[in-house]
Amino acid sequence: MSYSENHEQAKWVAYSLDLNQTYGTVKRTNRFRTDPKVSTGSSELSDYKKSGYDRGHLAPAGDMKWSSTAMDESFFMSNISPQVPGFNRGIWKKLESTVRKWARDYKKIYIVTGPVLTKSYATIGKNEVSVPELYYKVVLDYQKPVLKAIGFVLPNKKSKNRIQKYSMSVDEVEKITGIDFFHSLDDALEDSIESVHDIGQWKFQ
Repeated sequence: MSYSENHEQAKWVAYSLDLNQTYGTVKRTNRFRTDPKVSTGSSELSDYKKSGYDRGHLAPAGDMKWSSTAMDESFFMSNISPQVPGFNRGIWKKLESTVRKWARDYKKIYIVTGPVLTKSYATIGKNEVSVPELYYKVVLDYQKPVLKAIGFVLPNKKSKNRIQKYSMSVDEVEKITGIDFFHSLDDALEDSIESVHDIGQWKFQ
């Protein structure tokens, strides 16, 4: 992850998820706490108290059931962002579940997720944690026969829309966030994968 001191949350969190990991049995710890590896100090649990916002996971706890350590560390406050309850428990949760299913469908995927932090925002708590207006998620399937990627940008509010409505190419997400996601790929391959927006390539629930 890359932590933003200005916004007191991660700009991005990246991880891989494979088929076997999705069948983990580790239970949630709910042990929210400050992240000791953030040298400037991460946000605190008290920042969210009576704020009206959920402590929303960026890398979801549901993807960490394969390891007690991974599950426990997903509750560091550096992995948490203020989310509207109807968003966190609704369409964002649906997107997380869909991505988890893709790990089973395509055997292994790479995920980068986070808030869009491109300006000043309203804040909560004594640490002035920014409340993002948008969240993004990009997914790379680097398994043959079809190498592909897809992106999503969703407003931080309750929605009854299908998640497909918020899908776009990775290139488009990069323009919105200012982040270069899969720069380790060969340039030609990166350009071809990131420029395509074809929801027909993906199995939606």
